[in-house]
Amino acid sequence: MRYYFLGFLLIWMTSKTNAQIKGVVLRQDSTKTSPIENAKIRLSHSNQGVFTNKDGRFEIVLPKLLPDTLIISAMGYLSDSIVVTKNDRFVAFTILLIPVSTKTEIVYQLRKNSHQISKMETLHVEEIGSGELRKAACCNLSESFETNASVDVNITDAVSGAKKIQLMGLDGVYTQIQMENIPYLRGLESSYGLQSIPGTWIESIQITKGTGNVVNGYESMAGLVNLEIKKPNEMEKFYFNAYQNRFGRSEMNVNAGTKINQKWSTGILGHASSMFGNIDHNKDGFRDIPMGDNLAFMNRWAYQGKKMEAQFGFNVYQDRKTGGQTSYFRDNPNGYGVVMNSRHADLYAKTGFFSKKPLRSFGVVYNLKYQLINGAFGIRDFQGEEKRAYINAIYDDIIATSDHKVKFGASFVGLQIRQQVQNLDQLRTEIVPGIFGEYTYTGSRLITVLGARYDQHFTYGGQFSPRIHAKYALTQRADLRVTAGKGWRVPNYMIDNISLLANSKTWIAPSEIKSEISWNAGISLVKDFIVLEKNGNISLDFYHTLFQNQLIVDRDVALDAIVFQNLANSSYSNSFQVEMSYSPIKNFELRFAYKHLDVKALYDGVMRQQVMIPKNRGFVNLAYRTRNKRWEFDATCTIYGSGRLPVILQASGLEQHDEQSSVYPMVNSQITHIYKKWNFYLGGENLANFRQLNPIIDAHNPFGSSFDANRVWGPIMGWNVYMGVRYAIKQK
Repeated sequence: MRYYFLGFLLIWMTSKTNAQIKGVVLRQDSTKTSPIENAKIRLSHSNQGVFTNKDGRFEIVLPKLLPDTLIISAMGYLSDSIVVTKNDRFVAFTILLIPVSTKTEIVYQLRKNSHQISKMETLHVEEIGSGELRKAACCNLSESFETNASVDVNITDAVSGAKKIQLMGLDGVYTQIQMENIPYLRGLESSYGLQSIPGTWIESIQITKGTGNVVNGYESMAGLVNLEIKKPNEMEKFYFNAYQNRFGRSEMNVNAGTKINQKWSTGILGHASSMFGNIDHNKDGFRDIPMGDNLAFMNRWAYQGKKMEAQFGFNVYQDRKTGGQTSYFRDNPNGYGVVMNSRHADLYAKTGFFSKKPLRSFGVVYNLKYQLINGAFGIRDFQGEEKRAYINAIYDDIIATSDHKVKFGASFVGLQIRQQVQNLDQLRTEIVPGIFGEYTYTGSRLITVLGARYDQHFTYGGQFSPRIHAKYALTQRADLRVTAGKGWRVPNYMIDNISLLANSKTWIAPSEIKSEISWNAGISLVKDFIVLEKNGNISLDFYHTLFQNQLIVDRDVALDAIVFQNLANSSYSNSFQVEMSYSPIKNFELRFAYKHLDVKALYDGVMRQQVMIPKNRGFVNLAYRTRNKRWEFDATCTIYGSGRLPVILQASGLEQHDEQSSVYPMVNSQITHIYKKWNFYLGGENLANFRQLNPIIDAHNPFGSSFDANRVWGPIMGWNVYMGVRYAIKQK
């Protein structure tokens, strides 16, 4: 029955074809030709319209009544028009706009969907805009995915408050996280870095499932998350945000952007937060959330000339947390305590040079990073230090026409990382030069990206990584995407699993460190539809990841130890997700999603589902904005299915096997009132008040042999209420 339904769904999604055209809008300046973002494309008679993306590309569905006139306009450029007929179905246009010299002020007001799957991208890219980020408290990156069904954010233990993301059921270390295409949150930041990036700094997030483009590196194994930070020439002239919740968490954010002249602009982004509540709702003697503070600052500059563009800046933060028993404080270490101190500093620069030839450019990305982390779980100490240098040079060009694009480049990674956990000590130096090439063919209905890169690791040898991505327009409203490729990484088993120090078990290190290799293949189908003259969208995707060599954490093979071991072709992940959005009335949007995860590996000689990963997850989001744009209402309900729990040894000496976590809901909601330049918001989290009972095993004997704070599968905190205020002055 299921296959009949899928067949019917596929037939329905590929039927009812009208026509579709696509194209690219370019600007012609005195010395170069470059894409125009947010150019308006409008059909005169049907009054349909779209806007170009950052690459100047657009796609628009033609009405049944043709011919019609396509009007192309952008602020500061002479408008153009094209008459389109039925013969132009699936035609691709290249449109060149000429700048005008005028003092007339033209204001364009547009509102894009705050959450959408990009129709322009060849890969399956889910875009989370600033409007979506405002639907939740969004105090840091780990809370930016509360209204998203693709990315899961999980608490790693019950004492440190650390969070990690999961994409397609795989640990966050297999997802490449970038800040504007610069590798970020890797190495020593993999465990605690999510909470170091304030949500108010983020302009948008792009989530790519499967292996990404070879341009972005070799570490994209499950997917890629790219963070776009507010740009100096586009961000608010002044922005202020204050937040307070009932648990004692306070935050303040201040951003400011300035256009110095026509070429230069700069921006500063500041953040300060503290958690001063000594909360223990379940009365087990341990804090439900650690106390501490976080300070972060970023300064960025941008230059835009006729022949080149440049961005550079620096980012620093300090994060301190104190968890454990409620009697434990930094200045009074009494009992079992958890202390974490992180310091970070990085410098970055991006330069781009343009040619007179259209779409020819050369860019270089630079990054220097220093990370220091130290702390303790009870009597178990850990320390880490990381120094990293990164360079990526990219040359873009076309062959004859823009239908044939090529990219070539070279990258370099230099890394020195030291990790120490009790008697385990590891110092590793990595030197990894690499080269890559990518070819993109853009046809009327088919876009294909063929890429390959070769990286020479001076310790682990060379790795060749081929990748292929394709998008095919089944109809004017349905796109089919396929992807396949290889990714690899060198694991940092200590910091990647540092939260596993929150128990009494001994660590058994792997006999040798090997590079992890994975092959990922996926397919997705995205369909726009109209029901009762209202727009909707449905997407289905399936991804399979096969590990050639994976370093797993086996918590089943020994009750008194955590064993790290490499598996050869004995672990995989299958991920299926269906998501639908529909707007039954104006300004009201519904989103539904269902996700199934089959993630297995060889544990104690048996293929088993990985622990702490629910097989099923349901998701519902409702968003409404009043017609006068004064009020915004948002509600999200996520249902988490059961997952396998690791074997444990109770204080009584009995073993617990084959336990499953409970099914539970997570309900969040927020109301926002907009008054001129002010936003006032009131929200609630975990409004169903579900809490995992006794998340810490043998909490009254934290230094005993059965103590375990890692069996966390649900929320520890009860219901939460927060409030806040935003104030913004926009640049002209």
